[in-house]
Amino acid sequence: MEKNHVTAQIKKMLKDEINKNNIPKHIAIIMDGNGRWAKQQGFLRAIGHKSGSKSVKKIIKECNSLGIEYLTLYTFSTENWNRPKLEVETLMKVLIRSLKKELVTMQEGNIKMNAIGNLEQLPKNAQTQLFDVIDKTKENTKMTITLALSYGSREELVNVVKKISDKVKNNIISIDSIDDSIINEHLYTHNLPDVDLLIRTSGEHRISNFLLWQIAYSELYFTDVLWPDFKEQDLHEAIISYQKRERRFGKTSEQIK
Repeated sequence: MEKNHVTAQIKKMLKDEINKNNIPKHIAIIMDGNGRWAKQQGFLRAIGHKSGSKSVKKIIKECNSLGIEYLTLYTFSTENWNRPKLEVETLMKVLIRSLKKELVTMQEGNIKMNAIGNLEQLPKNAQTQLFDVIDKTKENTKMTITLALSYGSREELVNVVKKISDKVKNNIISIDSIDDSIINEHLYTHNLPDVDLLIRTSGEHRISNFLLWQIAYSELYFTDVLWPDFKEQDLHEAIISYQKRERRFGKTSEQIK
């Protein structure tokens, strides 16, 4: 009981440190470490993915509480299809189960579901459940959760080049008109703002083909905490770190001030 009380105090202290006037608008998370967490516990990797889904629920709820408008989660990459068949099947089952279970939470929290990636590659039952939740939450306005599924940033950028090239070929747009805004319009994330804060768990210091265009000016935060152990206070620490940084976007400190 005493330990829980101390933990609650620490959590409150961290949350109180957050500047409510400088909350990142868009946070993206590379949720890494489910497999290693399971191995450390002596469990199968599948248990790690199930435990990871519990962290997802906590972090979504906390982001909503803090007033974060956009949260993008790297849920399943294009490279993840190369994992053992059983693990891929488990990940898809966890996805479907989570979508079914959390629909009520999404509605109660006024949260909209969004998804990016090559969604046609997903199993039909996963697609059906995903699009059902997207449709039922489309009018929600407080927060947007984006799941990156069968997503790879290089594949996304290749598709952008193809789409724009086709429009140039058919005289829909001119080469001279191509700029940042044109590229943004053709990205999966065309309806999302750029990422302010990118978090990666598990101690790895890589971007792993995630939102390469969209994180051009993001603040990067790496933590050794494995994703199933990532709690609200870990999110608070990441946000506090973000708020201590000076975001200059190419300008000098004097210009910002």
